[in-house]
Amino acid sequence: MSHLENLVLKIWRQNGPGDAGRFQSYRIDRISDEASFLEMLDVLNEKLIGEGLEAITFDHDCREGICGTCSLMIDGRAHGPQKGTATCQLHMRMFKSGDTIVVEPWRATAFPIIKDLMVDRSAFDRIIESGGFITASTGGAPEANLTPVPKPVADAAMDAAECIGCGACVAACPNGAANLFAAAKVSHLNLLPQGQAERWSRVQAMVESMDDYFGSCTNHGECEAACPKEISIDFIALMHSDYLKAKIKDRKLISQQ
Repeated sequence: MSHLENLVLKIWRQNGPGDAGRFQSYRIDRISDEASFLEMLDVLNEKLIGEGLEAITFDHDCREGICGTCSLMIDGRAHGPQKGTATCQLHMRMFKSGDTIVVEPWRATAFPIIKDLMVDRSAFDRIIESGGFITASTGGAPEANLTPVPKPVADAAMDAAECIGCGACVAACPNGAANLFAAAKVSHLNLLPQGQAERWSRVQAMVESMDDYFGSCTNHGECEAACPKEISIDFIALMHSDYLKAKIKDRKLISQQ
């Protein structure tokens, strides 16, 4: 087992959304290179508490790359230097002894800072609430093979469903757009037969809810590069296509009335 020594952590400290924040430097004298980034923050917090100082607030839960709560900007990159990895899956072997590591919260207007490294991502919840559901008949579970799903469709829906809602796409986007998140949530339902009942109302509601909080997509592609699940921006094109079709269908219905 190897160890890193003399690490300097420049960490954003902020008491609340209305307070002015600042960077504060801390030193980690020795840490295993097998430790995860969050375990390293745990070690730092234990040290701070032992010295009678306030621990650093940061979000975490499953620590398995599933829940999406470990939202940190590390050295200017969402989730850190390792591609396709959430912060909780990032290990200290990606750094070297003597490094200075800058740790910040997500920087996006739609994600106000709660405290230190924790942000409020409830704007994502508003998008899901607007249309992230399907109509399902009540009663016993149907036979699985009653609704055949072509494998390419199932694969594409599963790729979209990998989104963990961490917000890295928003933090990395120069416009603070949430199109990759919204597209993944729209597409994994709109692609499947079970999602067809609300397909057109869903895409309109979720896109328009997204526009209430986030900036516009201008195809920088930073979202795909920062996504820990490497979700393709092709889903954004699919969402836009469905949105335009939904608007056309609405116009046809209005003209027929």
